[in-house]
Amino acid sequence: MQVLGVAVAYYLSGRLGLLRQVVVDGSVVTPLWPPTGVALGALLLLGGRIWPAIALGALCAVYAAGGSFHVSNIGVLAGNTLAPLCAYGALRAVGFRKELARFRDGVTLVFLGAFAGMLVSATLGTLTLLFSDKLPSGLFWQVWACWWAGDVMGVLVITPLLLVAGRFRLPQRSDRWVEASLLAVVAVVVTVGATQSPLSMLYTVFPVLVWAALRFQLPGSAPFALLVSVLAVVAGTDRAGPFESLSGLEMTLNLAVLNGCVTLTSLLLSAMVTEHNTIVRETEYACEELAALVEQLSPLSAGRRRAGEHGGPNGSSLR
Repeated sequence: MQVLGVAVAYYLSGRLGLLRQVVVDGSVVTPLWPPTGVALGALLLLGGRIWPAIALGALCAVYAAGGSFHVSNIGVLAGNTLAPLCAYGALRAVGFRKELARFRDGVTLVFLGAFAGMLVSATLGTLTLLFSDKLPSGLFWQVWACWWAGDVMGVLVITPLLLVAGRFRLPQRSDRWVEASLLAVVAVVVTVGATQSPLSMLYTVFPVLVWAALRFQLPGSAPFALLVSVLAVVAGTDRAGPFESLSGLEMTLNLAVLNGCVTLTSLLLSAMVTEHNTIVRETEYACEELAALVEQLSPLSAGRRRAGEHGGPNGSSLR
């Protein structure tokens, strides 16, 4: 059942990714490819045994993208399957924890899981196009860069959201509800303005991101990163706002840089706050334990002092 569920999620996320395509020198690429994030998230949550679901989902996604499946698509299929597996293996090798509660976990997810892991899918996919005569050799690196950027964005945007979804909890106190609602409204307004305004104000999303990360950690910053990514991709593919005069390659790379910065800021700030809160809780617990220990020892110490004043160890007089 898990295999079927992951395969369906991979396929559906692929269909969503194909809604926003960009033509780069005659080759069609997606600036955001969610299946890579779904695949890596599934591996981190369910383990390596789920890889057949990724292969099945990739097969369906490749078929949906081209309308048919040819032998030349085997390289694309292999890349889409191996890339998340390589990223998963690299993260496991360095002791990655899916709770994302440590600073190092955020760094390794970005640089090993996304930037390094997705080199596999971009390279195999572009080589497949090259060897099947669907891509001129002079355009190899341009298409490769766009392919890699789309896969990286899928990991950066989707994987943290999946990892935090299982432990998401609604705010309990009334004041937190008010703040969370205000944050949601401000996030939507600022992000729409930043991605649609021709004044190139994409940087205005970062103060809101800092607010979300500091106050709500990853459960607050991960959905906001998704919002920024989706609206930025919509603006980019529509050539609206700051993306109006950019070429397909420039737009894709700008989106990758934006989403990389947003996700890295989200993960690192959230991890720092979580680590700080953990240290505070552990310190408070240690202080409580120490206070309890002192309280237990105090009567015994007082009894010993009184025994020393009135007599020897057995209470007998020394006179």
